[in-house]
Amino acid sequence: MYSDDKTVYSGKVSRDAYIKYVLETYSQMIIRLCFTYVKNICDAEDIAQDVFVSLMKHEKTFDNSEHEKAWLLRTAMNKSKNHLKSGWVSKTVQLDDAEADTSEAEITDATEKSNVLEAVLSLPEKYRTVIHLFYYNGYSINEISDIINKKPATVGTLLARGRAILKKMMIGGFEDE
Repeated sequence: MYSDDKTVYSGKVSRDAYIKYVLETYSQMIIRLCFTYVKNICDAEDIAQDVFVSLMKHEKTFDNSEHEKAWLLRTAMNKSKNHLKSGWVSKTVQLDDAEADTSEAEITDATEKSNVLEAVLSLPEKYRTVIHLFYYNGYSINEISDIINKKPATVGTLLARGRAILKKMMIGGFEDE
């Protein structure tokens, strides 16, 4: 719901329509962002569910769809970080991906299985986040700075450093560097 939207969500039908809209519009994006943090599709889906539950509990209205999208992305990042810090995650060991889940195949497409995605996922979190938001979600440096609460110059530096690390990973370093 947006503050500039004249539609009043009164009744079950309107709220259900809003929930359906949000899920159809943002679920894949949120799951992919969570996946870049937790590197496990099942955990990413669980975190995405938590994000949408938080949205339903969120009582304030959004200024516009970009504000709503930024709130969802920020919430997904925070919940992913909290998940990684939890005692459960730090004391468990991942099983081999011998039995691939069919939902994983539906969510991840060919580009996510490429070497580039593996390289992006292996980046430190600060570079991985800005690269994901810039390239996968199409945000500008100024928009990313608002989402992650850092100055635009810092975001630009993180992008440049992340690209340099990716370049080194993908084509290897040069001996004279």
